[in-house]
Amino acid sequence: MSLATHYNPQAIEAKWYAHWQAQGFFHAVPDARKEPYTVIMPPPNVTGSLHMGHVLNNTIQDVLVRKARMEGKAACWVPGIDHASIATEAKVVAMLQAQGIAKSALTREAFLQHAWAWKEKYGGIILEQLQKLGASCDWERTGFTLDQGPSEAVKKVFVQLYEQGYLYQGTRMIHWDPVGKTALADDEVIYKAVQGQLYYIRYAVVGRDEHVTIATTRPETILGDTAVCVHPEDTRYQHLHGQQVLVPLVNRPVPVIADAYVDPTFGTGCLKVTPAHDMNDHALGQKHDLATIDILNEDGTLRETAQHYVGEDRFVARKQLVQQLKAEGYLCKAEPHTHNVGFSERTEAVVEPRLSTQWFVKMQALAAPALQHVMDGTIQFHPAKLQNMYKAWMEGVRDWCISRQLWWGHRIPAYYLPDGTVVVALDKAAALQKAQTNHPALTAADLRQDEDVLDTWFSSWLWPLNVFDGIRHPDHPDFGYFYPTNDLVTAPEIIFFWVARMVMAGYALQGAPPFQNVYFTGIVRDKQGRKMSKSLGNSPDPMALIEQYSADGVRVGMLLSAPAGNDLLFDVKLCEQGRNFAHKIWNAFRLLQGWATTEQPATTHTTAIQWFQARLDQVLQAVNAHFQQFRIADALMALYKLVWDDFCAWYLEMIKPAPGQPLAASTHTATVHFLESLLKLLHPFMPFLTEELWHQLQPRQPQDCLIVAPWPQPTAHDTALLHQAAAAFELVTALRSLRNQAQVAPKALLPLYVAGQATPAWLTPLAGYVKKLAHLTAIGCTSTKPPDAASCTIQGTTFYLALGQAVDTAQEKARLAKELAHAQGFLASVLQKLNNERFVQNAPPQVVALERKKQADAAAKCRLLEERLAQLS
Repeated sequence: MSLATHYNPQAIEAKWYAHWQAQGFFHAVPDARKEPYTVIMPPPNVTGSLHMGHVLNNTIQDVLVRKARMEGKAACWVPGIDHASIATEAKVVAMLQAQGIAKSALTREAFLQHAWAWKEKYGGIILEQLQKLGASCDWERTGFTLDQGPSEAVKKVFVQLYEQGYLYQGTRMIHWDPVGKTALADDEVIYKAVQGQLYYIRYAVVGRDEHVTIATTRPETILGDTAVCVHPEDTRYQHLHGQQVLVPLVNRPVPVIADAYVDPTFGTGCLKVTPAHDMNDHALGQKHDLATIDILNEDGTLRETAQHYVGEDRFVARKQLVQQLKAEGYLCKAEPHTHNVGFSERTEAVVEPRLSTQWFVKMQALAAPALQHVMDGTIQFHPAKLQNMYKAWMEGVRDWCISRQLWWGHRIPAYYLPDGTVVVALDKAAALQKAQTNHPALTAADLRQDEDVLDTWFSSWLWPLNVFDGIRHPDHPDFGYFYPTNDLVTAPEIIFFWVARMVMAGYALQGAPPFQNVYFTGIVRDKQGRKMSKSLGNSPDPMALIEQYSADGVRVGMLLSAPAGNDLLFDVKLCEQGRNFAHKIWNAFRLLQGWATTEQPATTHTTAIQWFQARLDQVLQAVNAHFQQFRIADALMALYKLVWDDFCAWYLEMIKPAPGQPLAASTHTATVHFLESLLKLLHPFMPFLTEELWHQLQPRQPQDCLIVAPWPQPTAHDTALLHQAAAAFELVTALRSLRNQAQVAPKALLPLYVAGQATPAWLTPLAGYVKKLAHLTAIGCTSTKPPDAASCTIQGTTFYLALGQAVDTAQEKARLAKELAHAQGFLASVLQKLNNERFVQNAPPQVVALERKKQADAAAKCRLLEERLAQLS
């Protein structure tokens, strides 16, 4: 088949993806003859579309899966979608509002009908986009966390953990999202440094002509104050212990309590205590038996208990309250203050601490084996440095709040009797059967199911168990074969949300780790180091990048600079580099295709073939080692250099026949073999281009695709020949540089002389290729330097390139003298600046360092020009 002049990825990507799917290459089934290899896709949110983080994460997964498939393993990459309770409900609520429909006007069932319709319309977008990227997922196994199977499994685990004592219902201070109107877990709160105000407010002491001043960043919460606290050893306030002060505006008398919790050096040393609206204040309230006054509604507006600004948003009320405090003489001052503020990870709303009855998972006992088996290496982290972060969180783990005040999600399988007793069961019928043990007269109508749904992560932590139906059917053959999974690829920011919890679930429910390795990708950032996000507008559209640079180009561009655990500074030029690499490979194939071959005696290039075979084996061993250490970027870079430098720049030039001359058939056969090996090695990274060229090399059956071709196996290679060739190529490069410096035409034929009596041993087997590549008439030996010769030293041997008549000596001397004068003038200007003591003492160190580098570079250039002039004299 003939190759097009230009590589057109759009013409081949859809074709080969459809072919792979039609042939069933992505689907894996248990096979006793094969080793299983399983990867679970971190299920993207049903609300999501492809972003650069997804591109990086899923490209790495695809590389690992494609390599395993070529190694003959039963490679199973399970895709899925997460229902994303908070985010999806917010999307559906916004959609309904745009239609003039309020959620509060709908029944739960009616709302869920809208939610499912929204999911069916938008939920599959990201998976379709991943196919454009080349993701070779087992699409037949695509799961959704709200599917029937996973939903039943979630309920089963909830009941099991409840019965085992790991799950309980309690009234505690939790994080509340006033926009999502739901509770959040501790790790769903993102803390950011915010520039706010510290307000100093007077509280009059009851029965005394004095006052105390407190400092707060949340003045609206004083309406719920039930105490003022001071340090017991703070002498400024010891006379007030047991006294009362009046809360401004509401004139509520509250006690002055003493507790070592207070930092006497912060603010005024007086702490207002609002047990309903601060985690630490709540603990103080319980310790000192204080009243709890909740002043906020679930949407962050003030309720009647606040007595002021009822119905106003908390931040609007803050401004109005500050003005009133100032007008009535309570506000002493306000000063700028930077402090950490918690934001909802999903809605970005400022989180409010709130006393609430919720469901919790006891985490300490579950965390113990999960910590042990990461630290002892049963589960490997890549990079290993993230073990320390994991260890710190697991050792300080707190109980997990898992209930959410939403409708979209897994509804909690807890049922309430008329007297408030709770019964946990898989369904209402099972709950009734349990309840009738003590209350035989009860009917189904007497039971009310909990209105809340479970935290999305409660289904996600079961995902490796659920994708093969292992919770409902632990004897399922797929589960027995594919679980535990092999490699998890994910981002470090969800190491606590997801990774740690999956490890806990694996050991708690199955007694085994859910995966063997965790590869943590870095964060994709822009050139300024900012995390890419839609809000900043600094994230390109991956689909537009694929359209412009091809899927292979984008994959290569992302991976070339994506070391495990380290952030990637993305530049669109990376994708351009990936596209250029694809064109380089395409043109190398076209070059080979254009050469005629002959069976007649011809140059067989035995040495070149032996060298490239050795180089191929050497790089293959390195690539395999990189994969074992999850150094995916290093593996790709090794292949990039092998193709661009060794194969294209050296090997093809070594065997390239003279114009009009044929290539020996044996050399062509060897080169085709090399190309096949290179395509195999590149396929995990560049699946589309390599599959196309695989079929261009020779006719193949539809099932004989590169995607299932065997991964190459390294053999023992000629190390000595590799060293000899490296020296020979170094010599060719040096000779080309000498030509360039002397402005001699690259292909002008010149003689080369070896200083001494004999050619070095490393050059002998490759002398013919050096002559060809460096355009030499001959290679001889000399005891003296020839006139008009330029020299270089390689591996301790000096070589003389006789420029001879190729250079107009007088013209070249004049050019070099002019260039030397310019370089000397530049050097003098730099030295003048460095000899100025005021400049050296006052300039920033980096500026001085830059000038010293300029000095060194200019001095080196002057020496080089002087040497060249001396050679021509």
